[in-house]
Amino acid sequence: YLETRNDIDRTKMAYFGFSWGAAVAPVLLAVEQRFHVAILGAGGLEFQRALPEVDTINFVTHVRIPVLMANGRYDNFFLLDSSQLPLFRLLGTPEADKRHDIYETGHVMFGKNFVRDSLGWLDKYLGPVGGR
Repeated sequence: YLETRNDIDRTKMAYFGFSWGAAVAPVLLAVEQRFHVAILGAGGLEFQRALPEVDTINFVTHVRIPVLMANGRYDNFFLLDSSQLPLFRLLGTPEADKRHDIYETGHVMFGKNFVRDSLGWLDKYLGPVGGR
């Protein structure tokens, strides 16, 4: 749909996933070439059985686009040491193009710092809105 719109620049498509949308993102980002940058909020590796053809662990190393991961230090769904950090480390994105921001929150960390950091990430990789 977005590709049919004249007001959308298809060369500047970003993926934003929150929680489960961040956890499953590596599957999509590894195979869908239309995304140029990603923000994964409150995600991490999931510890449940999945079919190999949709298991994040089989795709995460194939992600190559810039990725900002943003998580809460006290997230009780995606724990920092056993879920967030392993996903971040396994991303195939070059080190210079991936960043893991950790906020002093739980699972939900939408606040002005997260918004500022996310917009800065998009500006860095896609340019500011309006080309300024």
